[in-house]
Amino acid sequence: MTLRLLIGAATFAAIATPAVAAPSVTAKQFIAKAGASDMWERKEAAIMATSTNSDVAAFAKQMTIDHTKSTDMVKAAAKADHVTATAPVLTAKQKSDLAALSASKGAARDSLYVSQQKAAHADALALMQGYSSDGKAMHLKDTAGKIAPVVQSHIDMLNKMAM
Repeated sequence: MTLRLLIGAATFAAIATPAVAAPSVTAKQFIAKAGASDMWERKEAAIMATSTNSDVAAFAKQMTIDHTKSTDMVKAAAKADHVTATAPVLTAKQKSDLAALSASKGAARDSLYVSQQKAAHADALALMQGYSSDGKAMHLKDTAGKIAPVVQSHIDMLNKMAM
């Protein structure tokens, strides 16, 4: 989000302008991004499965379930749309985040996990909402629309966690 500063006669007001919409992606790009996101989510969840924070451990378990399901949904939609894509590959940031999470311990690890998850889910929500409105492959578009509310529920869960 960008901020604009309006300067008037002795008054200052900061007004938020809407975030720029995510650029449109092709069906193959959507599949690759969604696949990498789901794979990263499951890898992070595996690390966090042993958290002593019950909220974090429960969230991690839910991420394994939900991101396995969304991967299956995207694969089925891609097949129905006759779109083939390469196997997902983690981005440099995802690899770096995984390494940082693996290296941390205790409450610091829990806090880092929640922070990383908030950022990743914001990106995932933008991807799903963007493709559900602008996507060209109809089954993938429909699937993105079904996944978006689940991603939003993850964001809601994260926002309720005290870290």
